[in-house]
Amino acid sequence: MAGGVRRLRGLCALCRVVLFLSQFCILSGGEQSQALAQSIKDPGPTRTFTVVPRAAESTEIPPYVMKCPSNGLCSRLPADCIDCTTNFSCIYGKPVTFDCAVKPSVTCVDQDFKSQKNFIINMTCRFCWQLPETDYECTNSTSCMTVSCPRQRYPANCTVRDHVHCLGNRTFPKMLYCNWTGGYKWSTALALSITLGGFGADRFYLGQWREGLGKLFSFGGLGIWTLIDVLLIGVGYVGPADGSLYI
Repeated sequence: MAGGVRRLRGLCALCRVVLFLSQFCILSGGEQSQALAQSIKDPGPTRTFTVVPRAAESTEIPPYVMKCPSNGLCSRLPADCIDCTTNFSCIYGKPVTFDCAVKPSVTCVDQDFKSQKNFIINMTCRFCWQLPETDYECTNSTSCMTVSCPRQRYPANCTVRDHVHCLGNRTFPKMLYCNWTGGYKWSTALALSITLGGFGADRFYLGQWREGLGKLFSFGGLGIWTLIDVLLIGVGYVGPADGSLYI
């Protein structure tokens, strides 16, 4: 009798264990299925990939090619058409030789009319800002006074001419004297001062209206002002009112 009761209790305990395990499997399987359904319903952020087309090879002609004569002598090419290995330790004013090569898209020949890429060039050792005034061009200013004491200067940007070779930057700043002209002639101003100076014609011609009216209504300062103006215009002391030079 006691043995049967023990077996019954053991069987009940086994059933409880089996029931617990079955419930645990059901619950875990439900959570996994729910998570799977949620992932299917909401796949999360998606990544988009943009295909960038490959840039086409540029076929444009470099701007410096317009300055480079085709099939000309390499040694006569402008400085913008060549690249040279310059030596800044050369002796100023002495002849120097540099190795140069033409830039891409530039064609030139040697003395025998054979195509050439590498060549040497002879030049004088000096920086671009040390060149004479005839070898570069500078911007002009029409806002400074040319007739002043001391003579005025203005800041200008100068660029070396194409076929001139030098060391350093080919564009450089420089202080220059005011030398622009407004078209007034010295000979005309002097002639008016001698003939019609008593009526202020010379001052009117130079754009000096107040002085011209003063001479007109005072009859040239009774002749004294007229004589003084002849001398001042003759030596160039009195110039155009805009501050320019005579031509």
